Amino acid sequence: MNDSASLNKSLAADIIRQVAALLLEAEAETKPLEIDPYRSRLFELFVTAEGAGYLEEDAQPSLEADVLCRELSTSWGLTDAARSSVEQDQNLSPESLSKMRLLWSIMRMWMEWDYAWQRWGEFHQSRKES
Repeated sequence: MNDSASLNKSLAADIIRQVAALLLEAEAETKPLEIDPYRSRLFELFVTAEGAGYLEEDAQPSLEADVLCRELSTSWGLTDAARSSVEQDQNLSPESLSKMRLLWSIMRMWMEWDYAWQRWGEFHQSRKES
């Protein structure tokens, strides 16, 4: 792997670590991600990911919402917890459920920001042409 690819993966891993830390901080403080300071800090990480090209289709590495959440889910053991819950016909533990809620929130926010970011030009171009 060349230095550029290594640096690229390192930045993506750092963004994932920072997102995870913010999610866990919000969980510990029992605060929603949708309010500041969490929303602002998460948006800054989104902008960094977008600027690095991680949100483009087929980006390697990718930090699209589903990939980001899959990485977090795996690192928190939620994939195994969900599988076990289904196999044993039991509810998720309160801790796992809390983490799932965090994932749902960040996925929704990340997807909404990505959608708005992609469509920004089409709504602002017409103002410049007027």
